[in-house]
Amino acid sequence: MKMNASKKVHYDSGPNMTPLVDVVMVILIFLMLAGSFGGAEHYMVSNIPFKEKGVGGQAAPKGMIPDEPLDIRVDSTADRWVAQVGRLRASDVPTLTSQLRKMRQDLNSTGKKTDNIQVVISPGKNVKYDYLIGVYQAALEAEFTKISFATAH
Repeated sequence: MKMNASKKVHYDSGPNMTPLVDVVMVILIFLMLAGSFGGAEHYMVSNIPFKEKGVGGQAAPKGMIPDEPLDIRVDSTADRWVAQVGRLRASDVPTLTSQLRKMRQDLNSTGKKTDNIQVVISPGKNVKYDYLIGVYQAALEAEFTKISFATAH
């Protein structure tokens, strides 16, 4: 009895990987070309005091004046938000805008430029994102240029 099946060549090589490799290479080339190759501008100078021990930290450049911090604490009640800036409190955008505008004008009259004032919006626990948008909008309408967000207080 002849066995012809054993003389035939069997190629059991699995799935063809060539298209997969081609697609991965195209994606890799796209990401390399679309990405930015940032240098020193990637790192921000901090106004945290310099320590001799510890990780990282570089001294601020000579003549650099640290930004004036203006902290806005945002807390929420059942159906509204309450923003507190120092001793001032507001729970709607127009009131907060007028208070922030007055604070900016007071700081400008003491010699602080608007570019040297940093507004930090610090949300409380479980504050809705919509409430933060209202506070951010009020800071923009008060003509502040440096606005940032902090973690929950």
